[in-house]
Amino acid sequence: MDIPAEIQSRFAAGELIAAIAQDSKTHEVLMLAWMNEEALRATISTRQGTYWSRSRNSLWVKGETSGHTQAVTDISYDCDGDAILLKVNQHGAACHTGERSCFYRSID
Repeated sequence: MDIPAEIQSRFAAGELIAAIAQDSKTHEVLMLAWMNEEALRATISTRQGTYWSRSRNSLWVKGETSGHTQAVTDISYDCDGDAILLKVNQHGAACHTGERSCFYRSID
């Protein structure tokens, strides 16, 4: 998969794009992270969730330290080219808190 022009133009402008990880079987939304071009290319080539850490200003592969990896089964993007949807087989917790999903809290 080559990077579509809509996404490539955002990267050329220095933008990051949102990356949503979704369980490939249950469709549960697991997490939201950010990608730059390098992260997306790494994800495409390795099929492992790879993201850009805004706080560390560096790439990170999901599970690199925790062992809670994401095997990417499908990659799609939205109509505006500013968000990626990764369907993943999540091994272990997706959230750094140890929760299965980062979206475990509700606003009442």
